Amino acid sequence: MHSFEVFGCFMRQFRPKEDALPHDIKQVISNYSDNGVMSVQNLQDFLTKYQGQTDYDVNAIFNKAKHHNLHHKGLHVLQYLYSDFNYPLQAVLDDMESPLSHYYIYTSHNTYLTGNQFTSDSSVRPIIRALQKGVRGIELDLWPNSTNSDILVCHGRTLTSSVKLRKCLKVIKDYAFHASEYPVIITFEDHLNKKLRDKVALVCKITFLDNLFRFFSRYSKKLKLMVKSTFQEMLLLPKKDRKLTKLPSPAELKKKIIISTKPPNESLESGTVNDKTTTHSIMSGTIFDCLKSKDGSDEESRHHEEYLQGEVPEYKDLIAIHAVKHKGNLQDSLNVDQNKVKRLSLSEQDLVEACREHGEEIVRFTERNILRVYPKGTRLDSSNYSPFDGWKHGAQMVAFNMQGYGKNLWLMQGMFRANGGYGYVKKPKFLCEGDLSLRPHEVTKILKVKIYMGEGWHSEFHHAHFDYCSPPDFYVGVSGYDDDKKARMFKTKSIEDDWWPLWDEEFEFPIIVPELAILRIVVKDNDTTKKNEFGGQTCLPVSELRTGIRCVPLYNRKGEKYKFIKLLMRFEFVIPII
Repeated sequence: MHSFEVFGCFMRQFRPKEDALPHDIKQVISNYSDNGVMSVQNLQDFLTKYQGQTDYDVNAIFNKAKHHNLHHKGLHVLQYLYSDFNYPLQAVLDDMESPLSHYYIYTSHNTYLTGNQFTSDSSVRPIIRALQKGVRGIELDLWPNSTNSDILVCHGRTLTSSVKLRKCLKVIKDYAFHASEYPVIITFEDHLNKKLRDKVALVCKITFLDNLFRFFSRYSKKLKLMVKSTFQEMLLLPKKDRKLTKLPSPAELKKKIIISTKPPNESLESGTVNDKTTTHSIMSGTIFDCLKSKDGSDEESRHHEEYLQGEVPEYKDLIAIHAVKHKGNLQDSLNVDQNKVKRLSLSEQDLVEACREHGEEIVRFTERNILRVYPKGTRLDSSNYSPFDGWKHGAQMVAFNMQGYGKNLWLMQGMFRANGGYGYVKKPKFLCEGDLSLRPHEVTKILKVKIYMGEGWHSEFHHAHFDYCSPPDFYVGVSGYDDDKKARMFKTKSIEDDWWPLWDEEFEFPIIVPELAILRIVVKDNDTTKKNEFGGQTCLPVSELRTGIRCVPLYNRKGEKYKFIKLLMRFEFVIPII
């Protein structure tokens, strides 16, 4: 039954085509090399005249190329074009001296979860991975254990497992500043009683001390006195009984850890609170509880709710950015107080509804304050929403499930490849000034994208990964975003039976707000009999694209960079004629 299919295999081509190159690449080889090999002067002319690049050191490139087998008598043109020396993004960093509210902050949701929102494990591993990728916003849900004697981190009232708070804080301390020296914001979703809140304060203090002070941990009274002189070196502690009236800048907060949660006397607790209270078991989960909005899960529980009184001051002293609960009229929650700053949380659907009626108020609020957006409770599979509604209205902390791989997470990763990957990206000027009327409404520039060719799949995948009988039929989809409702995907033609596809096609994208614009690129194998196979993706911040011919590395579904797969593309910006 398979004879015809097998016969067809022998008729297909398995070798790359002969040295076919796009016309533009041939011109570069002709104009800037000697038989395909660049001298120092050739490279300098190419970078200056063709690439429009000024931030380079030709001699440094040649010296580094010696260690990458690109240098003998000179640089081989194609090897250079496909190398990391020809990266598509500029190394220009944002000004980091503005208030924290003027930046988008790379933020995770339920950072400790390894999978879905209902039955997956809780672990410190996702926290480590997030910090290693530059995430600056970490969320921990705090719950008491069954004996009310310790603090656990888990997605409460679900079937997720738990991990001890102490372990989470330890890995945050160890990995917080590996990828970025700018501040890490820990948001606590607090479901604790008075006694355990006091323990949180002590655990935080002990965790962020040097190992020397662990030696004295059994002397609790002495320890509390000793930590005060060393604690502020890592944890941002506001002055007692004084709230922040203006947010500091990321530059001022380098290597600081910031706690943000609702102060105890503003939080609501399930049941009557005292030391003998038996808390609602975190393991008695139901789908109904899991579907509730995150920020209101404790407040809207089935039990009686009351305000807490007489809280231990040490816990309140940990909170640098006070969170507030949205209740009643949203306009009241968005009220801007010039004498204090706060953080407000909204679910994704609440934000969409709020933007329709209170768009300008949200923008004014986020000029001075922090707005955090989180996924709706029905996303049990840890999927994500479009980040653009939040970004367009100045929301700094658009919180994502970092294990929710797909288009929206790729867009988030693309946004935070800007500014050196440090986890903070400056918002557009009109959002920093809190005035939507300053937002541009006309096309400010046109991005021309030319897709030449690609390579690396034959080294990254098994020869039968895409098709048992033949090489893949790759095509490229490319779309430009600065408002997700206007995004349109263009597709190249499919190149049949070729591990080294050559497309040589150009597309144009109008750009209104360059700071919010993201170029999304995805490669797939065209298959007429089943779903097209994934062949790589990337998202690039348009504001930092280099012009000229560039090497664009691709990533897998998880956002991990492929070792070999790359596209050769050309970027050009054109000012529209008015």
